[in-house]
Amino acid sequence: MAEIPNKTYEAALRRNAQVEEQLAKDPSVFRMLTGDRPTGALHIGHYFGTLKNRVRLQQQGVETWLLVADYQVITDRDVSGDIKGSVRELLTDYLAAGIDPERATIFAHSGVPELNQLMLPFLSLVTQPELERNPTVKSEMQAAGKTAMGGLLLTYPVHQAADILFCHGNLVPVGKDQLPHIEQTRLIARRFNDRFAGGEKYFPEPDALLSKAAVILGLDGDKMSKSRGNSVMLKMTASETAKKIKKAKTDSERLITFDPENRPEVSNLLTITAECTDRTPEDIAEEIGDKGAGTLKVMCADALNAHLEPVRARRAELEAHPDYLFEVLRAGTERAREKAVQTLDEVRDRMGMRY
Repeated sequence: MAEIPNKTYEAALRRNAQVEEQLAKDPSVFRMLTGDRPTGALHIGHYFGTLKNRVRLQQQGVETWLLVADYQVITDRDVSGDIKGSVRELLTDYLAAGIDPERATIFAHSGVPELNQLMLPFLSLVTQPELERNPTVKSEMQAAGKTAMGGLLLTYPVHQAADILFCHGNLVPVGKDQLPHIEQTRLIARRFNDRFAGGEKYFPEPDALLSKAAVILGLDGDKMSKSRGNSVMLKMTASETAKKIKKAKTDSERLITFDPENRPEVSNLLTITAECTDRTPEDIAEEIGDKGAGTLKVMCADALNAHLEPVRARRAELEAHPDYLFEVLRAGTERAREKAVQTLDEVRDRMGMRY
């Protein structure tokens, strides 16, 4: 994980407290921009880590924009794969989990060229050393096994700034490791306003909404990832889920305790169960006591399957109507493009480029 300077994190925490207070008072003042790279169907780490919170914010009244970041698929990989199939899976999981296309704008990078054109003036506002110092970009390069940074990966934070600012987004739900991207976006907004807008706050300086969700590990104790085969996918059946959980790594101690540092695998199953039942991991551990990991796995699988039953039922309905999914994406992309055209026109005005 990228190393985040303490000052950056502390400042983000202070702003986060103010955001939470404002959300409780009037969520309508926020426009949330978030999204995912379409690399296939989502797993429960995505669901508990981000997707449930997006649905909560949408229902709370926050204006919601969801980006299907198809261009970002090629930032750190040489093969893009079946992007259309991956987009379909992502849309299915979004809607099955509760994202409402009547209340949220779901759009694709590749369908909004005006958004991507904002990268040109934004790139003029940052230096190469600033981009190279971004710790998140460095960690993503290492994770991809790259020894040299490609141009698209180097400018990834600027692309994300364009994603957020084209619609004047002012709220971005993120984990701690994504804070450098938000800080880069805030810097770009501030520099644009100073250089081209005469100090007018044309672009907002967006705030990070730090995730409160527990981190869900893979069933082997490592980071949950489809490529590692250690994940429970939202599209799995109840039977497939139970089999996966049954094979989850635990330890030899029979007494079940919640100890994330010393017993990460057991604690992970307790966390999953807790997320599904609105109980604490400690309470569940106390109930199981010395009944062992077998009892824990059964309880975890049962809780997870019960929690995901309505999501999976909705997913089955959506899978039967793939045309509808792409209609949703086209409609959202059209709305996003209208906004991007307006923003780009206004940017040209402020830069003196309307002839």
